[in-house]
Amino acid sequence: MANFCSIILAAGKGTRMKSDVPKVLHKICGRPIIEYVLDITRLLRSLKTYVVTGHGADQVRKTIGGDVEFVLQPELLGTADAVRRVEPYLKNFKGTLLVLCGDTPLLSKDIVRSLLAKHKRSKSAVTVLTALVNNPQGYGRIIRDEDGSFVAIREEKDAAPQEILINEINVGVYCFENHTLFETLKKVRLNPKKKEFYLTDVVELLLSQGKRVDSLITKDAHVAFGVNTRGDLAQAEGIIRHRILEKHMDNGVTIVDPLTTYIDADVKIGHDTVIYPCTVINSDVRIGSNCSIGPFAHLRPGSRIADTVEIGNYTEVSRTTIGSGVFMKHFSFLGDTTVGVKTNIGAGTITANFDGVNKNKTVIGKETFIGCDSILVAPVTIGDKAIIGAGAVVTKNTKVPSGAIARGVPAKIFNRSLPVRINPDSNRENGK
Repeated sequence: MANFCSIILAAGKGTRMKSDVPKVLHKICGRPIIEYVLDITRLLRSLKTYVVTGHGADQVRKTIGGDVEFVLQPELLGTADAVRRVEPYLKNFKGTLLVLCGDTPLLSKDIVRSLLAKHKRSKSAVTVLTALVNNPQGYGRIIRDEDGSFVAIREEKDAAPQEILINEINVGVYCFENHTLFETLKKVRLNPKKKEFYLTDVVELLLSQGKRVDSLITKDAHVAFGVNTRGDLAQAEGIIRHRILEKHMDNGVTIVDPLTTYIDADVKIGHDTVIYPCTVINSDVRIGSNCSIGPFAHLRPGSRIADTVEIGNYTEVSRTTIGSGVFMKHFSFLGDTTVGVKTNIGAGTITANFDGVNKNKTVIGKETFIGCDSILVAPVTIGDKAIIGAGAVVTKNTKVPSGAIARGVPAKIFNRSLPVRINPDSNRENGK
């Protein structure tokens, strides 16, 4: 594939979102919209990616991170003006410029790769990605002559009645030759209706100069989908969520009811794990193999679940590491906690991790038995093979020694004179 640089247009206000958050930062399956577009430039190894920001520029810069170059568009004067702002950064670049919109999370790397390949083969001044859709409302139409040759891109507000009926639309993805693009941008005039400079006008200008214009047509209407409203956001979320679930199932995870299961984009799950209905798994969660999660479980960011763990109904885990073979079957919350292997978390167990100022940590050892309705007021440390009696309140800064028993309110610690064996397998259904 030819060397190329990328420009992502992310300066718009997204007024129809009715939000103080820049449109490209609204999240889909736990990730900002623009990250899905950045994935494409990263996977296809763009030499450099420039993100043009305007509205909420500081928020966008803070969220995305440092592997891109940010270019400010001080006034929102349209897509042509946005691209023009990148020219000073590309004076010495000779090659292809890939231009993308930051609000198209359903675009695929395979289609963009095909576009770049066709542009290289055709040696065109510009190659435009287009799509055939059933409902073209809101999109620019592709105008062709009787021979099917590319004539223009007509924005909907400027289209004639017969052009409105065209169902081939502009996706907003282009491959340009660098030097040709910026020379032509100087000739783009302000659109009198919208008071903006349209990047789409470059196509007609190039044709008028006798330059070659080519296109790649896709029948996948999803790739053209841009997020402009909260309804669009929900629709894109549904499509991406389905893709995520399909990927996990292809990798050996059983998802009992995909319609009620919500898994964010960067979650990793081992094979032969079963996810039961009405489970929510947020970003930055890792789950091992042969686990059972749900129903009605919520795994929040920062959680790490080892192999053969059972997390049952109406449970919540947040920023917690759970060792292999742990049972946490019913109505419990673990926050900022480390749990050792083969420990039983009884029904109704709560780690009170927040003191109003700080999130405090709880450490629970291996083969420990936490009785039903226990409250562990962090910070707390419970040793290996200790037993916490049902209904106990273990107050903050308590350290329960290995093998000891703690019971009562507040909990008192007793040394165990005789060994007590706790078999977690016998407690799977009794809530102990």
